[in-house]
Amino acid sequence: MIHSLQFRLLAAFTLVILVTIGAVFFFINQATQAEIRRFEERAEEIRAGRMELELSVYYSRQGDWKGIQPFVEQWGSLYGQRIIVADANGMVVADSQGNLLSKPYPPDSSGRPLSSLREASAIGTLYISPGLSSGAEFASSLSITYKAIGRFFLWGGLLAIALALLITFLVSRRILAPVKALTVTARRLGQGDFSQRVQCEEKGELGELTGTFNSMASDLERAERLQRNMVADVAHELRTPLSNIRGYLEAVRDGVIKPDVDTIRSLDEEAALLSRLVDDLQELSLAEAGALKLNHQIEDIHNVIKQTVAMKQTQAAAKGLFISIELPDKLPLVNIDSQRISQVLRNLLENAIAHTENGGTIMVTAEKQDNWVKVSVTDTGEGIPAEELPNIFERFYRVDKSRTRATGGSGLGLTIAKSLVEAHGGKIEVQSEIGKGSRFIFTVPASPT
Repeated sequence: MIHSLQFRLLAAFTLVILVTIGAVFFFINQATQAEIRRFEERAEEIRAGRMELELSVYYSRQGDWKGIQPFVEQWGSLYGQRIIVADANGMVVADSQGNLLSKPYPPDSSGRPLSSLREASAIGTLYISPGLSSGAEFASSLSITYKAIGRFFLWGGLLAIALALLITFLVSRRILAPVKALTVTARRLGQGDFSQRVQCEEKGELGELTGTFNSMASDLERAERLQRNMVADVAHELRTPLSNIRGYLEAVRDGVIKPDVDTIRSLDEEAALLSRLVDDLQELSLAEAGALKLNHQIEDIHNVIKQTVAMKQTQAAAKGLFISIELPDKLPLVNIDSQRISQVLRNLLENAIAHTENGGTIMVTAEKQDNWVKVSVTDTGEGIPAEELPNIFERFYRVDKSRTRATGGSGLGLTIAKSLVEAHGGKIEVQSEIGKGSRFIFTVPASPT
């Protein structure tokens, strides 16, 4: 309970209310105390003035200070202050507490000089002790504040806390509903049900969180589907050459065929297919783990393109295709691992050859674009449906769902090409239209020198 969001919201609201009420009460009490202090100062000034006048009148009538003691005692009892009157020579003639009578009183700047009404000469000094102490002022102000507005603060605080409980309940229900839905859906996703989605009409941060969660769930579902397809594809790709190898070996064992040069060449081709698939899987895993080592060197992209195309001309010619090259006279040098970029280009060319019918064309071009060199492979093949384009670089994803090597392939070539280009800091993309062909474009960094 103590860790629940509802409890934390309630505690936060209650704390804010208590702090607010306490702060307001404190400042009101401070203002009340200051006002009491100013009122007391004004009252003391008025009392002192009245006492000065009465003492002056008394002295003027009597001609001396005889008999003044009862009046001073009465004033001290009435005002709750100690009052001392000293004559012109500094001898105490009246003390409200009676302790200093007929004793000299040291001159004090806080004393108030007394003068006769008949003459301008000084007749004595009036000393008045301070009124309420700061502690008394505080207690008095606190008492006034509490009696005047304390009960309103008390009832207001209780009402505010009750409202906080109600608001917390309503707000927490609204906030926690999508959170609980997210929790339930996440738990089901963790159990392997990737079809789960959160239905939420909230806007703002919760809506954004829900949208992000649903997008993540879609990605997980797609990744899980691709993984299932990958397992099936790998199993199929491994099964075919393994079955062929086993069939050849059983035929040799049974004497159906002889272990001649043709048989050994067929076995070697099947083993090479197995080796290539395993190498592709290993290379892809290294690229995805960021552990692929690149040997960057300054290279002439002309040479890399021409050498790679030359390697694929025979394969293209066997299908009645010709690969043409269109390169500008001057292209900047590039900072690449030439073997890896040649591998990217080979994969793109193999993909173009596989999906271009007899009599079609394949063209390789390159051009400078800012600090990059853009290389493209364009074919006049069957094209790729628009809905398939976002998935074209996924591993083991094939537009042709058939599992024949002629058109299906292992489904790793484009994925590896994408990983190698991105390892160089570049990017790869595809443009395609059904019936008109495809164009694969990738960029590599130009050398700064």
